[in-house]
Amino acid sequence: MRIGVLTGGGDCPGLNAVIRAVVRKGIDRHGHTILGFRDGWRGPIENRWEELTIESVRGILPRKHDLDALVVVGGEGTLRAARDMWREHDVPLVGVPKTIDNDLGGTDMTFGFDTALQVATDAIDRLHTTAESHHRNLVVEVMGRHAGWIALHSGLAGGADVILIPERPFDIEEVCRLIRRRHERGRYFAIVVAAEGATPVEGTMEMVAGSGVDEFGHARLGGIGQRLEREIEERTGYETRTTVLGHVQRGGTPTAFDRVLATRLGVAAIDAATEQRWGTMAALRGQRIELVPLEEAVAELRTVPVEDYEAAETFFG
Repeated sequence: MRIGVLTGGGDCPGLNAVIRAVVRKGIDRHGHTILGFRDGWRGPIENRWEELTIESVRGILPRKHDLDALVVVGGEGTLRAARDMWREHDVPLVGVPKTIDNDLGGTDMTFGFDTALQVATDAIDRLHTTAESHHRNLVVEVMGRHAGWIALHSGLAGGADVILIPERPFDIEEVCRLIRRRHERGRYFAIVVAAEGATPVEGTMEMVAGSGVDEFGHARLGGIGQRLEREIEERTGYETRTTVLGHVQRGGTPTAFDRVLATRLGVAAIDAATEQRWGTMAALRGQRIELVPLEEAVAELRTVPVEDYEAAETFFG
């Protein structure tokens, strides 16, 4: 078979491991020819491709081109388009979940999340000593537009005093109350971890709207970290600073967990293509890799459950 591979959305730790797995097993075990498309969905449309070989991927841990199938690696938007192409145009394809936000349905975890989580946790650990020595509040803004998995888990792991997530609109006065309580107890600093998509309860805090949309059509967010810095300092009188981790969470070397997970997903995807199990996505279920319908993966975002956040609230303040 001639099988194309395309990736959509932003970069993600572990992506090279997926491609390597598809190519190595696809060529060595199944005898396929693998084509790599550049620039996401533009690749098949605009004829941007190159043949991937064992040599070309070594060390990197729709029926154009006479393709028999596509392996589509991406997040909610990319896989939704894949679902539509499979359902409406009968394009033979399989999916692989890719998002550091960990917000795709159908899978317990996406590759890239563990690396982003580790980067955020390391940053919080480092900021703790600065916050304590300077008697400052520090707001750490992490990624998470619609789901607060990075904020929740890095905040818990890093010992944050307040965690703000998109699923749970926050009351700025409650945030300030928790910080004041720490000062009353002789703890003259606080760490506030906020997902970029965190929003206040309507009418409790003025927000500055973002400007336009990014290259993927997502609304640009207004910078919750800087806004929280100003509000906390003005309301409490305590010096407050912000650190926005931004794209450092995406790049760099993936963790061992993400490398292994991405490799397992890639192997499952090329096996599914070989078996012609179209319209499915490789997914982590418990400790096993299984195939789930693409429809299940994009039916709704995987967000933080209420009980998970309530468990974290035990450690606030």
